[in-house]
Amino acid sequence: MKFGFRSKIYLGMFSLLLLLGLVIIFTVSRIMTNALLEENRNRGISIGTNLAARLIEPVLAIDFFRMKTLLDETVRSGDDISYAFFLDDKNEPLVHTFKGGFPVDLKRANEVEDQEKYRVRLLDTGKERIYDYAVPVLIGNDRLGTTRLGLQRTRVQEAVRRLMWSTFLLTGVVILIAGFFGTVLARTVTRPIKVLHQSAEEALRGNLDAKTAPLLKRNCWEIMQCGKSECPAFGDVRHRCWYLAGTLCPSCVEGEYAKRMESCLHCSVYRKCSGDEIQSLAESFDSMTLSVKSHLLELKNTEKILKEQRQLLKTILDATPDFVSLQDCEYVYQAVNKAFCEIMKRKEEDIIGKTDFDLFLANRAKIHRLEDRKILETGEPLIKRDSFKGPQGRRWIHVVKIPVRDAGGKVVGLLCSSRDITEFKRVQEKLAQSQKMESVGQLVAGVAHEINTPLGIILGYVQLLIEEIEPGTQNYQDLQTVEKQAKICRKIVSDLLRFSRHTESTMKPLDVRESIKEVLAVVEHAYRLDRVSIVRRFAPELPMIVGDKDKIKQAVINLVNNAFDAISGEGVITVGAGYDPTSAEVVITVADTGAGIPPEKIDRIFDPFFTTKPVDKGTGLGLSVTFGIIQEHGGEIEVESPPPRESLAAEGVFSGTLFTIHLPVADQAGKMETEDGKNISSG
Repeated sequence: MKFGFRSKIYLGMFSLLLLLGLVIIFTVSRIMTNALLEENRNRGISIGTNLAARLIEPVLAIDFFRMKTLLDETVRSGDDISYAFFLDDKNEPLVHTFKGGFPVDLKRANEVEDQEKYRVRLLDTGKERIYDYAVPVLIGNDRLGTTRLGLQRTRVQEAVRRLMWSTFLLTGVVILIAGFFGTVLARTVTRPIKVLHQSAEEALRGNLDAKTAPLLKRNCWEIMQCGKSECPAFGDVRHRCWYLAGTLCPSCVEGEYAKRMESCLHCSVYRKCSGDEIQSLAESFDSMTLSVKSHLLELKNTEKILKEQRQLLKTILDATPDFVSLQDCEYVYQAVNKAFCEIMKRKEEDIIGKTDFDLFLANRAKIHRLEDRKILETGEPLIKRDSFKGPQGRRWIHVVKIPVRDAGGKVVGLLCSSRDITEFKRVQEKLAQSQKMESVGQLVAGVAHEINTPLGIILGYVQLLIEEIEPGTQNYQDLQTVEKQAKICRKIVSDLLRFSRHTESTMKPLDVRESIKEVLAVVEHAYRLDRVSIVRRFAPELPMIVGDKDKIKQAVINLVNNAFDAISGEGVITVGAGYDPTSAEVVITVADTGAGIPPEKIDRIFDPFFTTKPVDKGTGLGLSVTFGIIQEHGGEIEVESPPPRESLAAEGVFSGTLFTIHLPVADQAGKMETEDGKNISSG
């Protein structure tokens, strides 16, 4: 069982009083007992000596009656006198007060010598204890006999007992009175301590406004009569002015609490308002809670600012498309942004606290660890380009790793910022493709021009010879073969000139759907004979685009012919046209169920003279010309082989190749057309 502070004070106080009472009782009883015994001894000696003096005359006169009378009177003189008798010089009893006969054992129970004035001895009769007094009866130096007197101890014991009870009662009364005043004192001491304890518990619960110190009868502004309402202590009844900073009292000094208290000790307000140690403790506690509350408010404001700055920084980092991460010296990830989590396909809490070996394959993690270790050891940043193969193909990443230093310049971490430059690489490749096509076009234009003239002469003479030779002969068949091959060469030269020649484009608003229908009407019948059907997937309404109708038709027919050539046997060509409101573009798709394009060749299909067709089946210029036409119209062309299932699920095409053309609508492409609708030059 645990006792409270007040209970401990009560228990300690009563224990102390009880112990003090017991000591007093014991001490007083011993003193009083000894005093009573001494008094009783002196009384017995006095009675015995007086009796011995009075017995001298009767003994000399041998007056037994008188001796008996003296003994009886002596016994009757006190309730505690048990017996009295006289022994002669031969130690024989002459007179006694015993009614039942003289006890012979008493003769020698207490013998006194002639030179002794008296002798006292405590005798135990079996029923009671008696003090036996022996006094010699002397005349000069002659001894007549011995007077013996017996005093009971009961009287002394009763007196001691009464004294003990009186002392006990008196001590009890004193203990009760002291306990009452002690209780009042204990309550006076424990009440402010209890209030302080309750205030401490309230402070632990977060309530720092709990009142601990008692209210003053007069406050500092009332004592000083200053009327300075702007003073921090003015109107504050909970806190003492000597604990507050920035007070306006002339006697107060600025600085630390210890320095201020030196001046406050001599202040009349302090002398009148300061209390005992417990009150000072309560006042100090109130001052402490005030200081803690002030510091907590500062910490909360600082925490709020830090949270806002942290949220702002996180928002900035999450808004940037770069992949940002922070690692410590142990290569453990401490922070990542949203883009990093998306590329890792993990949540932030699944990345924080992990290392590269937990997030990447072993080979990739080992490369990262070697790079990071070198940066942390040398303090030199790292800039590189990296690539990896993902679900959407190969992607390129521009990586920058820099060391993070503390205020002392020591490297404490590693900041990595990566950027996806795949689109940039694609733009570079397209730019290179355009430059390549421009260079090749210039070369082809010169070569085609030089070949076209002699080729026309050869074809003209061959046709003249055919007219002069009889049909059916070997020479006729040979000339027809030469004519056929010359026409093939002329077509190749015509394609080369078309690829390289700068022609005038008529850029006007046009309906893409009608242009595609015109193209399909020309080729559909011929394709059907080879069991190749055309499926149309046109949107009900399409916005107009600005372009050259003939060149758009040429681009579409090139794609449709390529799709037909890719199908060996029965197959389907799906041609679609729709509108993408997100990008404000008309989207044209041409898909086939052919064999598709090998992955290693798909990046080169727009290169001039590159073809996947067999020999004598194509010049490799169709897609290059198409690429140039689409680029001229401010659009883009893409190829996927095989096409993604979700993109063409409605068409039922799950193999082959998909070409997608993006052309800006009229309000986006109108800048390409002159105000009066005149033709503009394009290459």
